[in-house]
Amino acid sequence: MTGPLVPFREFVLKVHSRCDLACDHCYVYEHADQSWLTRPKVISDEAISWTARRLAEHATTHALPSVTVILHGGEPLLAGPARLRRVCEELGSALNGIAELDLRIHTNGVQLSPRYLDLFDEFHVRVGISLDGDRAANDRHRRYADGRSSHPMVLRAVGLLREERYRHLDLGLLCTVDVRNDPVAVHDALAALEPPLVDFLLPHATWDDPPHRPDGSPTAYADWLLTVFDRWAGQGRPMPVRMFSSVLSTLGGGPSLTESLGLAPTDLVVIETDGTLEQVDSLKSAYEGAAATGFDVFRNTLDEVAAHPGVRARQLGLAGVGDACRRCPLVRSCGGGLYTHRYRSDDGAGGGFDNPSVYCADLTALIRGIEERTAAATESPALRSPEALLAAHQDLTRTLLAVLHDTLDGRGGTLWDDGWRLAAAVEADPAGADALDAVLAHPYTRPWLVEALEDVDAGRGLPEAAAERLAATVAAAAVRAGLDLPVPVAYRDGSLHLPTLGTVLLGGPAERGTAVVHPAGDGGFLVRGAEAAPRAEHRIAYDEPEGPHWLPARTLRRAPAPALPLDDLDPFRDRYEAPATGRLDAAEADAWARRIADAWALLADAVPDQAAEAARTLTALTPLSAGAAEPGRHGPGALGIGPAADADALARAILGGARRAKLRALGEVTDLYALDGTWEHRTPWGSDHVPFSRLLTETFERAGLGLYDPRFLTGVPEAIDMIENAAEVTVDGKQLIAAVRKEISGTRSAAGKSPHRALPPSGPSPETPASDRKVTVE
Repeated sequence: MTGPLVPFREFVLKVHSRCDLACDHCYVYEHADQSWLTRPKVISDEAISWTARRLAEHATTHALPSVTVILHGGEPLLAGPARLRRVCEELGSALNGIAELDLRIHTNGVQLSPRYLDLFDEFHVRVGISLDGDRAANDRHRRYADGRSSHPMVLRAVGLLREERYRHLDLGLLCTVDVRNDPVAVHDALAALEPPLVDFLLPHATWDDPPHRPDGSPTAYADWLLTVFDRWAGQGRPMPVRMFSSVLSTLGGGPSLTESLGLAPTDLVVIETDGTLEQVDSLKSAYEGAAATGFDVFRNTLDEVAAHPGVRARQLGLAGVGDACRRCPLVRSCGGGLYTHRYRSDDGAGGGFDNPSVYCADLTALIRGIEERTAAATESPALRSPEALLAAHQDLTRTLLAVLHDTLDGRGGTLWDDGWRLAAAVEADPAGADALDAVLAHPYTRPWLVEALEDVDAGRGLPEAAAERLAATVAAAAVRAGLDLPVPVAYRDGSLHLPTLGTVLLGGPAERGTAVVHPAGDGGFLVRGAEAAPRAEHRIAYDEPEGPHWLPARTLRRAPAPALPLDDLDPFRDRYEAPATGRLDAAEADAWARRIADAWALLADAVPDQAAEAARTLTALTPLSAGAAEPGRHGPGALGIGPAADADALARAILGGARRAKLRALGEVTDLYALDGTWEHRTPWGSDHVPFSRLLTETFERAGLGLYDPRFLTGVPEAIDMIENAAEVTVDGKQLIAAVRKEISGTRSAAGKSPHRALPPSGPSPETPASDRKVTVE
């Protein structure tokens, strides 16, 4: 077994090994392993003490912030209040000052009374109750040995937990599925009790002892659960359902929320009433001794159990499932199913646990069914339009700003506090709020926010440049809105940069200080020194051309292309692989603008839809000293452009860079692939061992380039097939790749006929010489 040892964080402690019910589906008493017959009925004082010692030892070794202990059986309430008190006291005392103790108890509820609940309230023990639905469903299995119904007593227990004094102890309901029960009646009976959580459990079964299927349907359990899902969704999801939440989480790229689904490593161990340490209890359904480790709390550490081959086999993630499961695109969601449900004896068909789940067809139908029912509702609006993508990033930027301020908690210093106060004043004015949005939307806002958060979180404090940038942002918003609001702004290197507006030159390259920016009534603004010996006042008109004290932000304008912003001023623009240039002089800017215009003309002619989308989303084009074109580590809309050789090469570079910038922007506001998207793939164009993230990025970029030059489409359809069938892709990722498939559908036949569309070797078309096109830099 490979990979690091995974410490245990959850412990099932058997405090009593007998039960007061005779449920005929119980894995402890009715399945293959009958070791309960040899266990003491109740846990001893010695076993309790050694258990507490081992937990404290394990938590200390691995610096665990918390551990969860589930009191179990049999029926744990049969241990009695005195014995349960002893357990709670010993565990709490041993872990005090080491790790937080999360105590829980799972019970059939028939013994539950205020006497127990008062004890649980004292030790913060939360209570989960087993209930299979309405009376007809519950009495199918959960009866006393003499055949009496347990349903009234369980409802009484649930009623106690719903009382205000005990409601905080309610952990929820566990319901074992039986497809002979009415799924709607079961759902409604459980929902009527207003539980904080419902956990549906598939009955334990193996390939040797398969689940009951009354009509022989291979998807009977999925059909039953999807009927429950439809009822649950139709009623507004009245309570959380762990199984459904887990599937929805993994479909969206998140983690599994239950051991029975997903690839998360197991971190659970069972401690029997005699102190024996065993693997997960459900293994008792497989064969006699399947859960055994040979260890106990008296002689062995929990690390020894964690290193046991049987435990390690359930900690390997993707490597821990069989070949068929590893090739299945649903493996992230189902994880091969519960480990126990994969068991088959060695009959020549694949013995052991290296098999798909006996519920494989059900899990497939369930996950597909939930995906089909929720894909449209859960798809991110950012996938549908550039405007929605920009809006999502606006929300993200504002959230980052608020998080930074909250994290500082008054430790930002005078400059930050003054900037925050003035930002609130700007925000209070409708025109000011719109102007502040416009400034915050600039892609070079994101770097200083992210870098400041990283510094504050690391204990390095707020960077001075971040406080200065906040004040400059507020000043720029006040100027744009024409508010009568003076804003003090620190400057350095003799220049004061106002994002989206330009840079005011106040002195020599080594000079720094504070100036006050005050909007003027004519649409411009005043800049006055704020020191004891203030400098002369500078009055800047909003449309003032470049001069000795003012470097305006510039915009490339040429028909038929829309306005394209050029940013060679922003202090935070240098976040590309290639260095950004300095301020371009007039001749350099004109030459750079002509190159962009010529390349854009090619894009507008060859891929007008993609060119139009890029034009709507590109908000900062920054000249780079090397390379072709690349998205920076910024918000959406930033693109660095280097000295590409000719218009054709530059057109491809712009298109490819814009595609990468869009994908990066999408990835920041929605999950296109799962967090474990580092599984390796071979691309159709020959790259070995690349993570899914790179496969998606290269496919998305190549598809866009293939619309301009069909040679880039080589391998793209195959890559799309790979992505659609990959386990890592999420619902949003599937929607994105479906849009790419549709996007290239009209180009594949052309790609087969000609290695390249009819394009001039470089530059604009012969009919429209570049010299005849008007290019303006403002």
